[in-house]
Amino acid sequence: MFSVLFRVFSIASILALLMGSLSAHALQPAKGKVVLTLSGNVAEKNTPKAAVFDMEMLEKLPQQTFTTMTPWDKQPIKFTGPLLRDVLAAAKATGATIKAVALNDYQSSMPLDDAQKFDVILAHKMNGEDIPVKTKGPLFIVYPYDSKAELRSSVYYERSAWQLKSLTVE
Repeated sequence: MFSVLFRVFSIASILALLMGSLSAHALQPAKGKVVLTLSGNVAEKNTPKAAVFDMEMLEKLPQQTFTTMTPWDKQPIKFTGPLLRDVLAAAKATGATIKAVALNDYQSSMPLDDAQKFDVILAHKMNGEDIPVKTKGPLFIVYPYDSKAELRSSVYYERSAWQLKSLTVE
């Protein structure tokens, strides 16, 4: 009797540990207002069809900060936000192309490789302040334009969607 109970308890303990470790890596549901919807080839979803993020979820990811000139501003701007590759990894997104859609339905497309090749961020802060909607927020895809000459071109500027609301990975 004791050996049967021990085996049942051991199996239950192992299952509990495994389930606990799996849920620790699962994408948690958004608690606040959703600011980003990531859909398409996404393996880790927290809604039936997509991975959605509130600002707190994005702020819990490692943050990157850099200062760069943009074609839209007269002075260098300090941007802060998670690396795009970290956001994609949180949702286990895979594919070749990312389609970005802004609040005003502006659309741009970028190769998924850009997220690996460059330190592209989903900026939620400009010069240390949250980015309001009227100033390109709440999220802005920003390349580190000053880090490489090739990034200072219309190709990359056009991929930098501001007022970002969704990404679709294909």
